[in-house]
Amino acid sequence: MKLLDLYAKMKGDLNQIEQELERTVTTDHVLLSEASVHLLKAGGKRIRPIIVLLSGKFGDYSLEVMKHIAVPLELIHMASLVHDDVIDDAETRRGQLTVKSQWDNRIAMYTGDYIYGKALTLATKLTNPIIHQILSKAMVQMCVGEMEQIRDFFNMDQTVRNYFLRIRRKTALLIAISCQLGAVASNADRATANKLYRFGYNIGMAYQIRDDLLDLLGTEKQIGKPPGSDMRQGNITLPVILALKDNRIQEALSRELAIIRKSGSVSDTSRAIEIIRNSEGVAQADQLASRYISKALAALEGLPNIAAKKNLVDIAHFVGKRNY
Repeated sequence: MKLLDLYAKMKGDLNQIEQELERTVTTDHVLLSEASVHLLKAGGKRIRPIIVLLSGKFGDYSLEVMKHIAVPLELIHMASLVHDDVIDDAETRRGQLTVKSQWDNRIAMYTGDYIYGKALTLATKLTNPIIHQILSKAMVQMCVGEMEQIRDFFNMDQTVRNYFLRIRRKTALLIAISCQLGAVASNADRATANKLYRFGYNIGMAYQIRDDLLDLLGTEKQIGKPPGSDMRQGNITLPVILALKDNRIQEALSRELAIIRKSGSVSDTSRAIEIIRNSEGVAQADQLASRYISKALAALEGLPNIAAKKNLVDIAHFVGKRNY
């Protein structure tokens, strides 16, 4: 099943999630509403809400309960993107102007803060303290991951282990708890919730690696921003780290990265992209992403063979092969 087929199958529930997302961030303050809805209207794959809903199928499924998990998690993700675009000085996301470009950095930062606040407000409608403990710890770890990324900007000596620790906090953890909390909120047993957490964690790791590969291999139309954006911002991702280990190109790539650090221009990035594309780093990073997909699929073993399990398998295959 293609991801679009899954969306179509879940259309009714996803439409309610989409309506709840907009209703949650809409306020009487016109500017705050416009800025908050801006990224929401730009679309997105809504991976986190989908896996919340699917994970809830392993327990006592109730959309009314699930939306109080699915919507906050997507809002937390959205708020982090608004803040990221300020830090990265990004002009576009998903082919649309970022909040900071449409307005300015100050509006963007407070918009992100507002969306975080609305996410937590909605989550309080669920009284299980475990849910709030998991959610708050994940938000703290996301902030740590962001700080680690800033610390390592243009650090060409960082290790693969540094990278994995960073993306675990920045990306994988939120996807992992999307699976876990869907199960917890639907009163699934602990063993099921743990298996789903491991599935989500490995999917999240693969998702970020594929995202970093797309930044180097994709077109502007595919990824909604100029290729090489990560390098221009100083974010040294897995394919670059691995390419820098290749003695044949290490010197040339290091020189190009130094040029990018000074200029930050799209034209100066093209030569570095060409070097990386012709290195072993791309294939090695792709292999690591595939390994995480295999671990994710293994985590589902032993779960009931319901339709939601097959849907999660489909999502894993989509993440492993995605090109947008």
